[in-house]
Amino acid sequence: MADRYSLRIAKPVVKTLKELPLKVFKQIMIKVLSLQAEPRPQDCKALKGYPGGFRVDQGEYRILYTIEEETVSIFRIGKRNDGEVYRNL
Repeated sequence: MADRYSLRIAKPVVKTLKELPLKVFKQIMIKVLSLQAEPRPQDCKALKGYPGGFRVDQGEYRILYTIEEETVSIFRIGKRNDGEVYRNL
């Protein structure tokens, strides 16, 4: 197992990140970057009906990602209380 995973962030996620307030952006990016060292932190949960998918929360946001070999792929970030984050999985 690698001690450092590579990180891939989907283009729609980059767009979402650019629209966030700076403080929230920083908090989310710290969490995202921490996934490189520990892709399955204590607070992560497997996504039901999405094999290989996981989620972690950061403040009021949810980060959805997959782990494939030695790559963590962030494919969606959205508000936790908004079902939109899970649409079209």
